[in-house]
Amino acid sequence: MAYEITATRKRPQSFEDLAGQEFVSATLRASIASGRIAHAYLFAGPRGCGKTSTARILARSLNCEGGPTAEPCGTCDSCTSIARGAALDVIEIDGASNTSVENIRQIKDEVLFPPNSSKYKIYIIDEVHMLSNSAFNALLKTIEEPPPYIVFMFATTELHKVPATIKSRCQQFNFRLIPLEAIQKCLVSAAADLQVRVDPEAILWIAREATGSLRDAYTLFDQVASFSEGHISAAKIRDKLGLVGTERMGSLMELCVQGDRGGALSMLDTILDSGVSVEQFSADAVTYARALLLLSCGIEREALLGAPRSSFSAAVTSLIDAPRVERMLAGLFDLYRNMRYSINPRFELELAVARLCAIKDYVPPAELSRTISGLKTAIAGGKTPAASPIASSFMQAIAAGQGGEPIAAVQKKINIDANAQPAEPKTDQAIHRHQKALAAAPDAGDSLITDGILEAIIDMDVLKRNLVTALGKKLVLSSSLERSTKWTINGDRLEILCANSYDANTVLTDANIVTRKATELAGRTLRIEPRAPESIQAQAAGPKSDDDDDSDDGDDGPADPVEIVERVFRGKRVSEKSTNSAPGGQ
Repeated sequence: MAYEITATRKRPQSFEDLAGQEFVSATLRASIASGRIAHAYLFAGPRGCGKTSTARILARSLNCEGGPTAEPCGTCDSCTSIARGAALDVIEIDGASNTSVENIRQIKDEVLFPPNSSKYKIYIIDEVHMLSNSAFNALLKTIEEPPPYIVFMFATTELHKVPATIKSRCQQFNFRLIPLEAIQKCLVSAAADLQVRVDPEAILWIAREATGSLRDAYTLFDQVASFSEGHISAAKIRDKLGLVGTERMGSLMELCVQGDRGGALSMLDTILDSGVSVEQFSADAVTYARALLLLSCGIEREALLGAPRSSFSAAVTSLIDAPRVERMLAGLFDLYRNMRYSINPRFELELAVARLCAIKDYVPPAELSRTISGLKTAIAGGKTPAASPIASSFMQAIAAGQGGEPIAAVQKKINIDANAQPAEPKTDQAIHRHQKALAAAPDAGDSLITDGILEAIIDMDVLKRNLVTALGKKLVLSSSLERSTKWTINGDRLEILCANSYDANTVLTDANIVTRKATELAGRTLRIEPRAPESIQAQAAGPKSDDDDDSDDGDDGPADPVEIVERVFRGKRVSEKSTNSAPGGQ
């Protein structure tokens, strides 16, 4: 007897044999049992999930000598002839090779004649989406009002290419991908029929590679069984098909997690020399990293992992957590995308493996944020014994950086020993003062820290000098800032006490520019509020009453305009006498 492939030999012969399509089989059986048989069916879904097999089972159910019945006997002439593909009243048409309108016109002529010996004349058109638009249009009227003995069954893998006018005239059934467990059971049954021993890990790998298609699983099973010599094992599959394998991938990932770049790159070279392609290694690495991500989330179901739980290295799963696995998986996805445009894909792979060896040093953003938050709270709030000297040195280092001190010196100050005494008592006293205020008014903690400690670490003289330098091209504005006397920070406001109202108005006019430059130099958001001595004196004196004399000479009045011009333009007044004595003045 000629050899028959597993996909054909194990083709389902009844609705009960349909794997993973319980909804379809239950609906069709109920419609047959109730006598509600439609004149057109549309089966859509991925490849190898049972669409054509379902059409043949439905044809047998309709034309069985004891039917229509949901349980065809399988022994009558009609059932056997349909199973052999020799039934005259069941016509199977390949839509990919019969796409023209002439083929559809032939069908329109044939439907006028009743079936030869069966109850129904059935047309099964596979890959119906390949028909041309003209062919679909020619088929519309026939599908809508066929003779009572005609049943159309369409199968397609690309439902979106089927016109809506065809869909609306058919009962539509959407087939699903077959679950991994169902494919495993079918493969075990196929191995038992061939009397072939199969390891569970090998069965799991074949079922996973099928990606929900039972026909693909049977095809791969036949390929593996041909070189396994009666015993299908994961080791034979790995050696013959050029796969990395979970064990070797686990050993490589263990070296990466430990940070052993030399050992990881050496093992990668050994794996590639064994015949594994760069693309295959990348795909296997992504699959392994995905399994590690599931394990780090507490998922241990083999159907999701794609391999037994025991095959994953305990050293890897114990040393790496979910955020770092996510980083690893993202890097492998980038590798797979970059290899397409790389000069040498192997170099890209070696670079990716070298980067994976630094995965233990990766600090997730959430963890970094929590650490910085804790340090900030400990330093600012003085909640630890060494917080005060650390805070003092930290603030001095930042202030020194504001003044242009070398970065190395700043880092040295930041890394000062916790037991060292602060170098600047002034800053330390400011910290202790605001710590006491914070203890007295805990609700005002944020404002006290902002107004006190942050003001301590920002040297107002340095900020003023840098700001005047930055605005040097604006002569009038920089001169007004340079003449200002006192700078203070109140919340997010930088209050500048100007020399006179003219300077205050000048700063207020260009407040946006000053605010932007001050924010860049201070490293925090500041709002500029210029003040003039006149306004401060008016606030101190309070509102004048009606009895006050309007001609009070206590007010100094506005500044001398000539003096303002001298200060703005950095010049000096020339007396009238010197002007008249100049040459040519007589």
